[in-house]
This record gives sequence, structure tokens and C-alpha cells, in this order.
Amino acid sequence: MSFLQRLARRKVLTEEEKGATDLDRCLSLFDLILLGIGSTLGAGLYVVIGQVGKDVAGPAVTLSFFVAAITSAFAGLCYAEFAARIPRAGSAYVYSYVTVGELVAFIIGWNLILEYVIGTASVARAASSYFDNLIGNRMSDFFKSHMPMHVDQLSEYPDIFALAITLILTGLLIAGVKESARFNNFFTCVNLLVVLYVTICGLFKLNTHNWSLSQEEVPVGYGKGGFMPYGFSGAMAGAATCFYAFVGFDCVATTGEETKNPQKTTPIAIVVSLFVICLAYCGVSAIVTLMCPYYLLDPNAALPAIFERAGWGVARYLVAIGALSALLTSLMGAMFPLPRILYAMGTDGVIFRFLGAIHPRFHTPVLGTALSGIFAGVMAMVFSLKQLVEMMSIGTLLAYTLVSVSVLLLRYETDASLPVVFVTGECLVLIKLFDTLETHGVWVVVLACVMGLGILICCVIIVRQPQSQAKLSFKVPLVPWIPILSVLVNIYLMLKLSTLTWARFGVWMFIGFLIYFGYGIRQAGTVVDGPDSDNSATVRDDRPASPMETDRLLPHSTATRELDGKYMIQ
Repeated sequence: MSFLQRLARRKVLTEEEKGATDLDRCLSLFDLILLGIGSTLGAGLYVVIGQVGKDVAGPAVTLSFFVAAITSAFAGLCYAEFAARIPRAGSAYVYSYVTVGELVAFIIGWNLILEYVIGTASVARAASSYFDNLIGNRMSDFFKSHMPMHVDQLSEYPDIFALAITLILTGLLIAGVKESARFNNFFTCVNLLVVLYVTICGLFKLNTHNWSLSQEEVPVGYGKGGFMPYGFSGAMAGAATCFYAFVGFDCVATTGEETKNPQKTTPIAIVVSLFVICLAYCGVSAIVTLMCPYYLLDPNAALPAIFERAGWGVARYLVAIGALSALLTSLMGAMFPLPRILYAMGTDGVIFRFLGAIHPRFHTPVLGTALSGIFAGVMAMVFSLKQLVEMMSIGTLLAYTLVSVSVLLLRYETDASLPVVFVTGECLVLIKLFDTLETHGVWVVVLACVMGLGILICCVIIVRQPQSQAKLSFKVPLVPWIPILSVLVNIYLMLKLSTLTWARFGVWMFIGFLIYFGYGIRQAGTVVDGPDSDNSATVRDDRPASPMETDRLLPHSTATRELDGKYMIQ
């Protein structure tokens, strides 16, 4: 193959290449639903509600969460369709390898590694900070006085507790997927019980007047009162923040080789978990803002504070238990997918193959799990929470975008790049020229309308193309509109990220390209003999296949598929 043909190679799973996976196929639908809920229903419930409710959206934080849930569902539905098509470990990395090509798949996989490492470190740091707050900041005070770190861009002190809990959960992940699932199921159920307790108890203390406060009742600097004290723009700004509270459900898609009947159970688990998470966020945010005037909310711990105001001090301890349970399951949800991504990329050869080696006893990628856990634990120890969160978002949004585009590529025999160009142009206008747009600058309004019209025309053209008739256990409804809306939301949020975040992203990608062009481009598509030969690859001719032909090669029966990892590079 030529150099460019190697970059565009695509993985094709065939019906003849079925077999047993090296991973332990033991997760049930119940396990997957709780994994999706546990990995997502975390800090957003106990922190974001207070922050957005007080300073950004007011009582309309409920609307913010609802809008964020709808936009997250766009990406969730696209993930669900791919889970029905490709029951494999690797999530968006594998999906893009099948539809777009090897280089794009590597970029997505490399960014997923960044997302999950940073996600693990940030949740570990948040759990440590929350526990430290419960014990009166004794831990941080001790480390600041005895082990201070005076280095720019690093934390004030080494967070040994964050490192410790990360390493403990790493050991649990190495022990086996079933053990990890039991841990996650227990603490997720505890979290859901606390959410139910908060909701039921809060119903007895509601005051609907808190949603209709007059401007005279509101202190200066807290908007105009009412349901939307900061206006509709405040509610939408809150939705952009709340969107990140839904990040995490995609970890369900990484369990394709450890799930019983993944083509049916994985899509159901993604949809059900997102629905439950939406109910929890919207329900609790409504209770919080109805129990207490929004301007009195504690941005760091809204739930304990409002129940203390209501005279129910015991609720503080129950909420603390729920918060710690939520943070532990979020930490597990952040750590769980990373070894699966390393396993998928390692067995494909796009990164070092030893990272994909499966232990014969534990049926887990032990070395990949251990290295990723240690790396994430060290980052949690030396970086502050704010610095970690700023680095996490770009990988998630890029993966969501590519999955949505890939749905279009598999459904229609057409090029999906043109609508993406118009979507990017529209987002740039809305972000970079928003002030001029608000003042009704004619040329900006015309430019925005042209971009919007371009998106609409592209959608109409796509709709008129022949569509794949493959029978799947789940398909995204309202295609191409839902994938295009998902792309619009994700690109908009990516372009809102800071310049420093993009600079860090550039450094990370430079390291990744050194690995791929120095190692992966030659290793991918070569046969590997030995114990991992079941996960080898063969090279097929470089003839490009249409999306329809690729679709016929994908396993799309609703029966249980147990794939051994064999594939062909096209």
C-alpha cells in the first residue's frame, strides 16, 4: 500500500471471523445500566446544581439540565446504533476504524486515552477534596505544612489520598470485570437511594414562590428574579456547563467484548441510563430551587445546606454518603474504559502491542490497566482539579463528533464532510462574532443565515440518498437530523474551549503522532503469531468499499455475537 492508503485503511468485521473473545463475557443488562448511571451521576449532582443555579441560570437550572440531557442523548443514540453494529471493545475508536479509516481512528483512540486518564485523575482529586472537607480539611492542612509543592501549573501539595484510591481501584479492575461490576453496582444503588431520599423529603418543603421571585426580592447582582433571572441566555449557558455532567455514559460502549448479547443489551443500557440520569438531575435541581431561593444556594455543597436550612441536619450525613458513593462510582466509570481502549488499540497494533495483552487468569489487560492506573494516580497527586478538568473536554467532544459523523457514513452512500464544514462555520460565527450578531450587524446575520442554509441543504441532499437497509437491534431515529445536531453541539463546545486547552491538545497529539508514525503505521495490519494470534490482523486489498458494502460486512444480526478480534484491514 502507498502511504496515504495506509492512513485510510478500514477495519472490516466479517461473518466468517466469529469466535470467542479473550475477555470475560459476563456483564448483564443490569450491570451495564448501573455502569452507565454510576459513571455519569456524580459531581454534577452534588456540585454543578449549586454553581449553575446560583450564578448562571437560577431556577432555570432545571431547564439547563433538560437541554443538556437532550443534546447528550443525540450522541448517546449514535453510540447505541454503533454498539448494535459492532459489539467490540474500543468504543468510538473501533467505530471510526470501521467507517472512516486508521489515522482518524488513532486520533480518536489517542484522545480517548487522554479523556479517561484526565477523567480518572480529576474524579480522584474531587473525591479526595470532598473527603478532606468532611474531616475539616485536616488532610490538606497537613500536606501543605509538611510537603508543600511550589511549582507553577502543579497542585499546592501532593494528594497522596487521591493516588491511593486510584491504585486501590486499579487493583480491583485487574482482579476482573465481574468484581469491578459488583463494586460499581453497590455504590450506584446507594447513590440512587440518596437521590430518592432527597427527592421525597424535599417534596414536603417546596415553596413555588421561589420560582417567581420579584426583582425587589433578589439581591443586586443576582439577575431579575423569576424562573429565568439571568434570561434565556443564562439558561443556555447553564446547559453548556451541565452538558459535561452527562459525560461518562460512553464507557458502556467499551464493554462490547465483556457483555452478554452486546448487540441488544448495550444500546438498551445506554438509552436507559441516560433517561435515569436525566430524571435524577432534573428532579433534584427542581427540588433544590423550589426549597431555597436560588441566590442563597451554596455553590460547593447545595444539598447539605438546603436541608440544614430546612431543619433536617441528619440529611447532611446521608447526602455525604451519597456524594462519596457517587464519586467512587464516577471514578470506577472513568477508569473502567481506559484498559479496554488500550486493549483494542494494542491488539490492532496502532500502539504498543503489549498494552493489549490479556492475563489468562483474570481475563483483563493487566499491564495496560496497571500502567494507566499508575499514570492517572500520579496526575491526580500532582495536578489541581481545575487544571485537570480543563484538559479533559476536548477528547470527549471529538469522539462524540466522529461517532455522529460515522452514523451518516454507514447509513448513506454520501460524503458527510460538507455538512461538517458548514456546521463549523456556523459555530465560528456564533462564537467569534456573537457581539456583532447581537447588535444586528447585517453582514454577520447574512453570514449566519448562509451557514444555516448550507446545513439545511446538505441535510436535504443526504436524505435523498439511498439508505442502508441493514437489520439492526437499534437504529438512530430521525437521521440525518439527530447526528447533525449532535455534531453542531459538540463542535460548538469544542470551539468554546480556551487557547491553552488547544495548545495542550497539540502537545498530546504530537506525542501520539510520534508513536503512530514511528510504530503503529507499520504494525497495524500485520499478522502476530503466538499467544495473541487470535487477535491478529491480515491485510486485504486496498480497494475502497462503499458504506453499503461495509455495512454488509458488519455483523448486524440480533443474535449473540462472540467475536475473537480477528478482522481485515481494507
